[in-house]
Amino acid sequence: MAETLLAVLLVTSSPNSGPSLAFRWPPHPTVSPRLARPRLQLPTFSDLDNPWRAILSGDLGVDGVFAEPYDPKVRGIQEEDLEDYEWKRPNALRDRSQSHSHSASVPPSGRSSPQREGSYDLSTSVFEDAFENVEEYDSLLGYSAEFLGNVLCPPASMCHQKFELTVDDLAFVGHPVCADADGIWRDRSDRRRTAVRGRDPTRGRQTSGGETTTSEHSDTASSSEKHGRLRDPRLHTFHFVLVLDRPDPSSSASGNLAKYIDVIYNQLAFTFTAVLYQEQIRTNFVQGECDALAQMKDRYTKNGRPFSDFVAEALATSSIATAMKALYTSVKESSIAYIAINQLPFEFQLPPYLDEILRNDEHSPDILDWIEDEEVEDNWNKDMTFGWRLPALTPWKSLLLLDNPDRPDVDPYANLREPQLNAEDRQLAEGLLKFLETASIYVSLAEMADYLGWELESQLYPTVRWLVMHRRAKVVDMVHPQLRTVFTLAPNRAPIAELASEFKRTFGDQVLSLPVILSTISASTYKQSDNHFFATVVRDKHLIPLYQRVVEWMLKKDLLVGLHLRIRIVATTDLKIRVRDKIYEARRRRNARLKQYGISRRRRSSQYDARRQDLEVIIEPSSEDMYISMSPHAARERMRRVSSVGSAKRIRPIVPLDTSALDDEDEDQVDSEGDDDDQEDEFNIDDIEPSVISDPRKATSLQRRWLSAMSDGKNHIIARRFEDIYGYFDGKRTDDEILFRADISRKQLREVLHHYDEYLQTFLHPS
Repeated sequence: MAETLLAVLLVTSSPNSGPSLAFRWPPHPTVSPRLARPRLQLPTFSDLDNPWRAILSGDLGVDGVFAEPYDPKVRGIQEEDLEDYEWKRPNALRDRSQSHSHSASVPPSGRSSPQREGSYDLSTSVFEDAFENVEEYDSLLGYSAEFLGNVLCPPASMCHQKFELTVDDLAFVGHPVCADADGIWRDRSDRRRTAVRGRDPTRGRQTSGGETTTSEHSDTASSSEKHGRLRDPRLHTFHFVLVLDRPDPSSSASGNLAKYIDVIYNQLAFTFTAVLYQEQIRTNFVQGECDALAQMKDRYTKNGRPFSDFVAEALATSSIATAMKALYTSVKESSIAYIAINQLPFEFQLPPYLDEILRNDEHSPDILDWIEDEEVEDNWNKDMTFGWRLPALTPWKSLLLLDNPDRPDVDPYANLREPQLNAEDRQLAEGLLKFLETASIYVSLAEMADYLGWELESQLYPTVRWLVMHRRAKVVDMVHPQLRTVFTLAPNRAPIAELASEFKRTFGDQVLSLPVILSTISASTYKQSDNHFFATVVRDKHLIPLYQRVVEWMLKKDLLVGLHLRIRIVATTDLKIRVRDKIYEARRRRNARLKQYGISRRRRSSQYDARRQDLEVIIEPSSEDMYISMSPHAARERMRRVSSVGSAKRIRPIVPLDTSALDDEDEDQVDSEGDDDDQEDEFNIDDIEPSVISDPRKATSLQRRWLSAMSDGKNHIIARRFEDIYGYFDGKRTDDEILFRADISRKQLREVLHHYDEYLQTFLHPS
């Protein structure tokens, strides 16, 4: 948005004076230059001699030898071809609004600027400066103020809805509002409720003689009296407009433009208009401000004062003008706009990474980087899903409270400590203060909820969302209290010189300098062990409290990125050979036992299939079941199944397979697995190359045999713990998530990693 916003406008319309441009900021907006192809030069004799051209730097007039240019027709280039090749903006050589009709005050000389009664005589040089001042008032982005007023003040039928107009490379976005037909500004929700009751306050019920009844007339009169000061024909429509420079379609910055404009409309145009509309209904605020601005503008125009003087006085006296400037400045600086409209404070902002939506080279920057898990839900609201780049709001994350950059010495939560709060508000304020005291990067959100006794979904998450939206906190990965967290440097950061000076002012000589810390962290990334922050930077337990402040400061400046442990399971060659031999041995022993009792494998397989089919008991529906209502399709399916059975209306006797001679181990290893899984893994048994089990939760039968064989000879407690948590070893889940979901300690996780080290692949990666 900082790249595309050109100006903010307030356009008004009244029955007496018509549409007008009340105020704009900045005073002289400019359009950014478009991409253009390089200009071709006409060929000359110097083009035939490159060394000579390099020496003389293209000077064709040396000694008059090559003063005359070479005829371009010899090279096959025509003048008209060069004119067609050169790209020009559609409105670069003309007044944007000259093709549109102007007021009757325009003289027949064809002059595009409007001429008012008592204007200056342009034939004398005395009033040339005054005429230029008038042009400043009546021209904006190549359009006349009158033309913009006519275009941006739509009729009443087009008000109270989204307005979007595209002209050339400009986009005008807003939400125009207007008064009712009787000139009264009313809340539209009240008017809808009146319409539901079936009575229109602007129309009386007529009798057979055509006269309005007394009751309806009195209702209308009372309504007019109630809103008497709001019924004023001086303001009928006002429209707060954002002027955007649409990206060039031929450039890379032309991504999801529709979504981009929609976010701007919802967050700025609609919200700002809603505030003005409510104040206009309550106190006629917008009309009073616009009248004052119009009188001020007429006075400065008649006196020949420059437009800058009018803008300066408008900013000093009008709260709407001040609010428009603050809104524009905050958008350009990607900060929050703190605005007071009619002495009511409001906050406006856009997502900090909204402009990235227009970047085609970004891979879905407007979509949150969610963990691929059905159990992780979208805990951010819909207004924070585009342009925020927020991590997943999960219980194993932590909260980092941020300082107010505008007023760092002021406590933003001082109002929570005011003594005049009532009992209910005081209880809520005490809970919020306790939350702020508990919030830390060394405590997870789940631990905070348990400590405060809050519900995670309904109480803690809404508070976190509010703090993050108002940029007073951000969600980060939890840091180890003893600073045994591995960090790496963030890719995007401010200049080191500025950060180093600020770091020096904050911590002095108590700690290492910022460049030394950053260099140490960068070098520790390549270490295989002892690469956490304490081992590489702190190295002294007495300095932990001081360096905790350093880590918090660096996280606030987005200098650090936490690296977390991720785990994958690897089926080694030895493991696969051991499992394969075990399967072959079990099959050999099974076939030998079956052959001993005269049962072939084919016969046993057919008996097994029959037994499995017999388990699907088909019972003739009794008379008690006939009353159940069925759909025609279900009834036909039921009759088809019954007819296919024929006369078999009772359970067929099952002939059990005599497998008493088989030992329990063979049955557990062979018969417990489904035939489908055995057939699926039949071709993988002889594959003894090491491989990664990508998703242990969806492991095949052969992969489950590998996982089970990994615990051979292990302590049964450790083996049981590995069986409980190996489903999280898919390389996507961090160690913090594993600890939370499995409800184990970090020591217990280390024990599993130690005993199963030969089958595990661990690596560090940002969350």
